[in-house]
Amino acid sequence: MKLILRVCLVAMVLGLFSFQAPAQTTKYKCMLQMSNYVGEGAYIVVSLINPKGQYEKTLYVMGPDKKWYTSLKEWHKFQAKKKANISAITGASVAGGDRSITTFDLEDSKVNAGYKLRFETAVEDKEYYVKDLEIPLTTASLSAKNEGTGFIRYVRFSGN
Repeated sequence: MKLILRVCLVAMVLGLFSFQAPAQTTKYKCMLQMSNYVGEGAYIVVSLINPKGQYEKTLYVMGPDKKWYTSLKEWHKFQAKKKANISAITGASVAGGDRSITTFDLEDSKVNAGYKLRFETAVEDKEYYVKDLEIPLTTASLSAKNEGTGFIRYVRFSGN
């Protein structure tokens, strides 16, 4: 009887682990065009926002100097609470009129599921935009040109 219970217990544990498949992701190339402005390069954070409007994950940080991350006020609050290693997802800041091309891995389950991509921008001695651009994470918006409201002129995605 004990042997049967052990076999059943082992089978249940193995069954639980076998259903945890890794999340399917797709790579998207993101081309960001800045508006023409005079001044320092913009610090930009791209975040995944869940259907409740809360930060879920930092996808990319444009701006190398950590001391300026506090200027991205809303994201910095999230980062302080839920510290993530962002060293592998950090690039150069982007100046007025410049372009930046990066690649994001997005989980397929998040597309068309109420999530958004938020582009938050700040420039030294200039404005801060918590939602310079917020894009619904849908198949349609990932294939469209999305216009910013602050330092970002527009963002386009393409399959990688």
